Order: sequence, then structure tokens, then C-alpha cells
Amino acid sequence: MPLLDHLIELRRRLMWSCGAFIICFIVAYYFSDRIYYFLAEPLAKVLREQGNPDPHLIYTQLYEAFFTKIKVAFFGGAFAAFPIVAIQVWLFVAPGLYRSEKRALLPFLVATPVLFALGAALAYYFVFPFAWRFFASFQSEQGAGGVPIQLLPKVGEYLDLVMKLVFAFGITFQLPVALTLLAKVGITSSAQLKRFRRYAYVGMFVIAAVLAPPDVITQTGLALPLIALYEISILSAKWVEPKPVEV
Repeated sequence: MPLLDHLIELRRRLMWSCGAFIICFIVAYYFSDRIYYFLAEPLAKVLREQGNPDPHLIYTQLYEAFFTKIKVAFFGGAFAAFPIVAIQVWLFVAPGLYRSEKRALLPFLVATPVLFALGAALAYYFVFPFAWRFFASFQSEQGAGGVPIQLLPKVGEYLDLVMKLVFAFGITFQLPVALTLLAKVGITSSAQLKRFRRYAYVGMFVIAAVLAPPDVITQTGLALPLIALYEISILSAKWVEPKPVEV
């Protein structure tokens, strides 16, 4: 295809992707309250366990609640539109690939959203309850000098933290996809991954310290799955890496 035809095709795929995101954004905005209730449920459950029968979040600026709904809609819209955007990327790239290359890349495209969803689920169902329980444990009915210390989380700050953790877990769970793809094209190998294992473990904790909040529970909850994914990457890299040619 001439360059102009490639640009026209790229424009078409971008328009489909933007249209899908706008539609998903509108739908997510309509259901933003339910989405936010779902995201806030782990914290509400922890607060109920600690004797707060009516947990609630606050906002201290007039526009904070509105922009929180916008963030929720953006979060939900991006999550829902991701498969459509990935399909549009595939439709743009696939015509330029050989049949063998399509068969090689298709499993990676399928694994990407699955691993992202697994990472987000791990954060929501396992990390959030432990982390929120740790943070909420610093409440005190007496406090210093008889002044109670009570947790009153803000809606905007809580959503920013939740979104950061969900995206951090989802993106870092792409590690097997990235390393396996590198092994597939011969850039790395399972032997090299084994040789750099000790440095990779240290790197996992560094990544967790950067992406996760500054508490041991959340950072460990991200670092340990990354280490497990690295070990899985070694096995998958050994499976797909080019075999040496016997003379």
C-alpha cells in the first residue's frame, strides 16, 4: 500500500478506537456511582469490621465529587474500550504480517488483557483488604491527649490510590508477555533469565517500592507476584525460544 493509504487506514483505526472509548466513557459515567461503590467496597468492609457502622468518604472542595465521577468514567471507559482498541491495532498491523507471524503474535494479544484482569483482580480481592486494614488500624478512640483519631478518606484521594494500584498490578502482570516475546524473537533466552534471576528479584522489589504506596504490605503484595511471574516467564521463554540447529 502507498504511504497515503497507510495513513488513511491509521486514521480509520484511530477513529474507531476514539469512538469506542467515547461510547464506553458515556456508559461508564452513567454507571459511575455503581463503579465507585464497587471500588470503595473493600475500604467500607474494613471500616465496618473496625466498628464503624456507617462508613463514608468525604470531599472538601466543591468540584471534587464531580471530577471524581469523571475519573471513574475515564477509568471504566478505558478498561471497557481496551479490547476494542487492541482489535483495531491488530487490524492495522495484521495485513503486514506473514501467516506464521500472525500465529505467533495472536497468543500474546489474547494473554495481554487476561493478565491485566488477573493483576487487577489480585489487587482488588487480596491486596486492598490487607492494605486498607493496615492503614485503618491507626485509628484511635482516645488518641493523643484524649483526642480521637478517625479515618475520613477523601473520595478523590482514595480513587487516585485505587486506580494507581489497579494499573500498577495490571501493567506489571504483562511481564510474562514481554519476556516471552523477547525470547520468541531471540533477544533473550531462558538461560539468560536464570542467570539474572537474583538481580531480577531485587528489581521486583524496587519496582514495587516505586509503584505501590509506602507500606510493606502493599509493596510485598506486588513484589511476590512479580517474582512468581518472572519464574513463569523463564518456563514460557524456554518453551518458545528458537531451538539450536543441530549440525
